[in-house]
Amino acid sequence: MAIVVNLDVMMAKRKMTLNELAATVGLTLANLSILKNGHAKAVRFSTLEAICRALDCQPGDILEWREEAEGHG
Repeated sequence: MAIVVNLDVMMAKRKMTLNELAATVGLTLANLSILKNGHAKAVRFSTLEAICRALDCQPGDILEWREEAEGHG
């Protein structure tokens, strides 16, 4: 997928665990893990807002677009 989720990078910068973020944002650990691992098909703006608030960052700090290589995707 051309959208890369850098949630683990921001969590490391803020020294926050997945469990702490899940509790702060109000998501299940399983759903947050799906997002963190790049397996989510969509993310709600309200969820993205809550994550950005908890990590004190911008959406672009978490989500990144990368062009896919020819023949992939």
